[in-house]
Amino acid sequence: MALRALIASLCALSVMPAQAADHHQAHHHHQGGPSHVTIAGDGNVGYSLIVNGAPYTVKGVGLGEPSHALFSALVESGGNTIRTWSTDGADEILALAQEYGVMVAMGISMGQEIHGFDYNNPEAVARQFREITAQIDKYKDHPNVLMWIVGNELNLLFDEAGKIKLVNPKVYQSLNEVVEYAHRVDPHHPVSTAMAGYIQEHVAHALPYLPNLDILSVQLYGDLVHLPSMIQADASKLPVMLTEYGPMGHWEMPKTAWGREIEEPSAVKAAGMAERIERFIKNEPSGRLIGNFAFLWGHKQERTSTWYSLFTEEGNVDARIDELTRYWIGRYPDQRAPLTKTMTINGQWAGDNISLTAGQTYTAKIDVTDPNGEPLATSWILRKEVDERSEGGASEEAPEAVELSIYSANFDTLVFRAPMEPGEYRLFATTIDPTNKIGTANTPVVVRGR
Repeated sequence: MALRALIASLCALSVMPAQAADHHQAHHHHQGGPSHVTIAGDGNVGYSLIVNGAPYTVKGVGLGEPSHALFSALVESGGNTIRTWSTDGADEILALAQEYGVMVAMGISMGQEIHGFDYNNPEAVARQFREITAQIDKYKDHPNVLMWIVGNELNLLFDEAGKIKLVNPKVYQSLNEVVEYAHRVDPHHPVSTAMAGYIQEHVAHALPYLPNLDILSVQLYGDLVHLPSMIQADASKLPVMLTEYGPMGHWEMPKTAWGREIEEPSAVKAAGMAERIERFIKNEPSGRLIGNFAFLWGHKQERTSTWYSLFTEEGNVDARIDELTRYWIGRYPDQRAPLTKTMTINGQWAGDNISLTAGQTYTAKIDVTDPNGEPLATSWILRKEVDERSEGGASEEAPEAVELSIYSANFDTLVFRAPMEPGEYRLFATTIDPTNKIGTANTPVVVRGR
């Protein structure tokens, strides 16, 4: 499980207590200064967040980029909290948060060993400490700051054989200096750090150096099914926050024979996510889970443009946001997204390792329905595969679309000619309803010469 859970965050990169609080009441009392955030309860009875004296239920997402459209959509869906990975754009984010009545779990970036930061270099560590403390000083009194998430996936590191290894203890000693500084200058906000996966060996390695950490944040995708047992196995009894969750991760899905990850169609993604929310977030038995953030409220290319993105670049959304809305406000929106369940080419699905012969004719089909019974239209796009695959959630170059020779196409069927140039491709189907909500599916194929 360890490797799975850890790589669990290679990609990426809710609060459980029953008391619900209107997200406006929590901080409108304190527009002139910081909101006062505390943690009530203990490791035996469970925890809850208290904001300005009232219980606060986090209905959270990881924010892709700040915009009125994304904040407006969040509030409309019933969400009330965003998280960031750094203070990049924090002035704009906090201004939008104040305008829309949204709280912010403010990320503070720390160098990762996996990306070359050397914690044995005292000058680099001291410089980083100065940069971080300046960020805390700058934003600590903003009324929409909920907490600090210092460092993202600092535990992520591999040896030469690709096996996970423990990071330098100085990583956590440096982190602890930040935790202590934050507590000293900012009595209003708890401090957390976000770990890749929820690996007990990593927790046991880190926490002796972090005696004053307020919340342990973890990031799980398919491995979310193990969250209750992971919490039970964690002897620290700390409050736990789920700072990334979403569809099955690309590392958790089957691959084609030539090594390309197979993405679930949007309806399958949404149903899986909804089931994991219901079983492992809403009904997490320990009461220690005090917040969660779906990934990613925005757009990101990672293996594909649709895998983790809850929005297209144009702002269209799929059924995952319908499921988040149902989770946050108890019912689906009136207008629901099309549900794309399967995609085949000549009757084969991606797991059949679809090989096309250059220049030959093929038929692609999707199984797509609209919950509102409205007419649907589908755009079919063929792209080359990602050239250089990112690690650790780093940015990835979106592959180019290639010309697709279409003989006929409608909302669920495409008759097309395979490209003349051999290579690895991926066929995308994006189905749109009259309100611009979408269903998506894609299939990796390899084209071979005649």
